[in-house]
Amino acid sequence: MKNVSILTVLGIILCALVLWLGGCLEQLGESPAEGRRRHLRNAHINRQELMEDLDVVILADKPSKLTDKRIP
Repeated sequence: MKNVSILTVLGIILCALVLWLGGCLEQLGESPAEGRRRHLRNAHINRQELMEDLDVVILADKPSKLTDKRIP
């Protein structure tokens, strides 16, 4: 019984170690410049989406269909 519990604990520790090392070696991180570019890109995308949402709210996203005449 004692051998089984020791082997189980060692197996769990081994699996945790393999997963931990595999995850850490997979992603090496990002440089400050990459982080800044990611933040700027996210801010730009957020502004674009906000403008699209505002256009939908004020009904400026589609041309008006009130007249069949084309406005130059």
